[in-house]
Amino acid sequence: MDILSILMASGPFWTAWHGGIKHVLLAIMALCALFIILVVMFQPGNSQGVSALGGTTETFYGRNKSKTFEHKMKMYTVISGIIFTVLAITFAIIAFFA
Repeated sequence: MDILSILMASGPFWTAWHGGIKHVLLAIMALCALFIILVVMFQPGNSQGVSALGGTTETFYGRNKSKTFEHKMKMYTVISGIIFTVLAITFAIIAFFA
């Protein structure tokens, strides 16, 4: 056994992990997965299509893109994806050392 396994098995972290932290993190992970699905479904598609090949000029909408609904949805997707990934890696590390 390595030192990390011994520390995790004997300390208060391990009892708290089995007591409820695991269930709370699983619930957060499930909610995050559902949120990712919903946010991706609400994102508008790319409407540029063939017009992007023609080299159209910059519009007012293009300059203020950070304030649009599309930008906010992309930002929420990235944030929830990062949270989901961190939780998945955390569960993998805990399962590896348990």
